Amino acid sequence: MTGVRALALVGATGGAGTTRLTVEFGATLARDGRDVALFDAAFGTQGLAAHVPGRLDPDLTALVTDASDEHLDAGLVDHPAAVDGRLAACPARAPFERLARAQTTAAAERFEERLATARERFDHVLVDTPPVAANQAVAAATAADRVGLVVPATAHGADHLPRQRDRLHDIGAPATVVVANRAGEDPAVDGADATVPESEATAVPDLPACLDPDTEFAPAVAAAVETAFETSLDLSFPEGGVLERYRDR
Repeated sequence: MTGVRALALVGATGGAGTTRLTVEFGATLARDGRDVALFDAAFGTQGLAAHVPGRLDPDLTALVTDASDEHLDAGLVDHPAAVDGRLAACPARAPFERLARAQTTAAAERFEERLATARERFDHVLVDTPPVAANQAVAAATAADRVGLVVPATAHGADHLPRQRDRLHDIGAPATVVVANRAGEDPAVDGADATVPESEATAVPDLPACLDPDTEFAPAVAAAVETAFETSLDLSFPEGGVLERYRDR
């Protein structure tokens, strides 16, 4: 198995769809039989928590603050998706007071340690990362092997791309791949390395949508994963050539 081990998916702007892509990318890799861990650096929205069942105790913020002596396993929750590999998530779900403490420099260093542990134990690690403005986002971007910049395929999204590129460069974690997300027929992001179209599935219970190979969405996500992780997936889709078409984009 070759390719990138740890990828931070960073939103170029708020609402870029980074959380959704983190889950879709992870499920695609796990569908290929790989073990994948998902981490939540988007403490402000805590969106990853909606994708896993049960109570989160401890959550990620506790693992980097109060319960720092807990093993990583305590914060990992298996995603219910039917995949051949393991898809586990370490979401954030915390009161404001702990969220504030989880954004300190010391907590960010602990965050990096948790990512390093997961990187040793899983085939791949994905981090849902907001636009870089807080310590945990910096930690996610700098600790990952590679940074993928997620840009909404709109003029507004494209306008934010240079600013976030510059910020990532400033912290020493330049974006290696740009993913145009929720694209229509004519993506508005010039020079994107991968393109993911809109999906009809939007409700959390219907996700990840990439597990339905009959849609255009699934092979597009697979092609984006191959680009972002510099790997090849052994996945099949009903219409011959569909994945190859996205690989060539």
